[in-house]
Amino acid sequence: MVHVHNESVIAAPHQFVFDYMGDFTNVPEWLFGITKLETISDIKQGLGAVYDGSMKLGPKTLHSVIKISLWEPPNAIETDHVSGFVFRSKWGVEAPSSDSTRVIADIDYELPFGMAGRALGKIIEPFVAIAVRHSDETLRKKLEKMYQEIKSA
Repeated sequence: MVHVHNESVIAAPHQFVFDYMGDFTNVPEWLFGITKLETISDIKQGLGAVYDGSMKLGPKTLHSVIKISLWEPPNAIETDHVSGFVFRSKWGVEAPSSDSTRVIADIDYELPFGMAGRALGKIIEPFVAIAVRHSDETLRKKLEKMYQEIKSA
């Protein structure tokens, strides 16, 4: 299992950030490598929602079905693996001030292909960390711009 941890601060209110992140239709806009994320359950958002997704990792596209296993608005979202590519994530959202939000991401994944997959995982771990930081930067810039536009309107 490979683990990636990232923390950042977004200059936007806590609830605003959680609402955007909690709407999984937004995920392909900011999470690097996601090529598909579709709801496949009757629950569209929140605890128990199930999503079918694809992620491009180098030349390979990996498929996974995940479910929301923890939903604590406006503070935490966790996903768990159902089938396919083993992927779990935890997103913590905290309010250090009224106009800023700390996002804490913990991502765990396991590449297929047995021992070869574990070896590949160690090789690509630095690239995954870069992808997580890129996703973080994209999310931060997008939300800060959206929030400023709302404030200016």
